[in-house]
Amino acid sequence: MTTLLQSVDANGVATLTLNRPDKRNALDHELIGALKEALEGLDTRADVRIITLEGAGDYFCAGGDIGSMIRVAQRSSSANEQDALALARMLHALDTVSKPTIALAKGVVVGGGVGLLACCDIVVAADDASFSLNEVRLGLLPAIVAPFLIRAIGLRQLRRYALTAERFSAVEAQKLGLVHRVAPRLEVNLAHAAIVADVLRGAPGAQADVKSFFAECHGHGVDAELLREAAHRLAARRSSAEAQEGLSAFLEKRAPHWIAAD
Repeated sequence: MTTLLQSVDANGVATLTLNRPDKRNALDHELIGALKEALEGLDTRADVRIITLEGAGDYFCAGGDIGSMIRVAQRSSSANEQDALALARMLHALDTVSKPTIALAKGVVVGGGVGLLACCDIVVAADDASFSLNEVRLGLLPAIVAPFLIRAIGLRQLRRYALTAERFSAVEAQKLGLVHRVAPRLEVNLAHAAIVADVLRGAPGAQADVKSFFAECHGHGVDAELLREAAHRLAARRSSAEAQEGLSAFLEKRAPHWIAAD
């Protein structure tokens, strides 16, 4: 069985589906590698505007595959570390992909699955979804996902949930900033469709610049260097063909070329 399903619709919305429902979509070496490869491939496709990440079955993702972790731990320390690094590189690929990313969190989200959400630009969750960072109950720590989660929910909140390993609700996840929108389970796809429609109205090049420049701003003090870079970025974007089209379309009261005609 293919552990990762991939499709792209006519609007350029790519969907990546974690497809290990019998293993609660747990992350093993094969799935981690497939995700990284798929993300890198989609990032280069001009016809792809958005990447959606979801899970098959009742779990979004149960975190790391326990059996896989036990086997890796019995190998050499170098092999063990390389396996952990593969997860880090996959999350980095998800975090830095130039396309807008949307996660659909349905069911249970655990450990590394929570890390996947923290790497996505937008997260929509079903109101009955639940979340936990359960690593300490397994004698582990959420080391790979920590940098992404500290940025998403803050160090103080991450300490609590990583130390207690308690489950928290979709409403609580939204309060923390991990989730952007909560919808009844039967309406999650409608909520996703509404966000997709909004994202598709934006210029793809501008959206890629938003992601790259905001990442550069994160953790950087507002100093002369950053202000110069901000001015450079804006000036370059204003003179781009995409911006000229967008500005002209606004004045002419028409849709820019990147919005498909109805």
